[in-house]
Amino acid sequence: MKRMVQWLPHPILTPVLAVVWLLLNNSLAPGSILLGLLLGWAIPRFTLAFWPERVRIDAPARLLRFAGVFLYDVLVANLAVARLILVGPRALRPAFIIVPLDLTNDLAISVLANTICLTPGTVSARLSADRRHLLVHALDVESPEELVATIKTRFEAPLKAIFEESAEC
Repeated sequence: MKRMVQWLPHPILTPVLAVVWLLLNNSLAPGSILLGLLLGWAIPRFTLAFWPERVRIDAPARLLRFAGVFLYDVLVANLAVARLILVGPRALRPAFIIVPLDLTNDLAISVLANTICLTPGTVSARLSADRRHLLVHALDVESPEELVATIKTRFEAPLKAIFEESAEC
């Protein structure tokens, strides 16, 4: 088993990286598939020394559901940002908001911050020194409280279930 961990240290990350490679290349050519699989294997293998601890995901179904919610939110946010661009800058209501964090796992916090950055119209600006608050800038905010609630329910709660609840059991 230890030998398997050395050769395939992150079995979930390997296919994810391969799929990302194929999406970036916009090709399903055999060479692209082969190179994607090679990169998906090589990147985790050769960066193993830089990972402070082994990533453990006990709920892959929850992770897939989170990915689906995230992709849906990216699509909706793209349409909202396109509308804002067409309407013009007078319609914008930009704001910085502070999101209190319930997450304690460093990887989960990182995934949350990156999820916010990858969603059009929002950017994670700063994580507090005590890792309890995340400063987020949003392009158009009707209600800061509503945005905080959305981030906590759509992104933070699933990440807590994926990365932290399984570790507590």
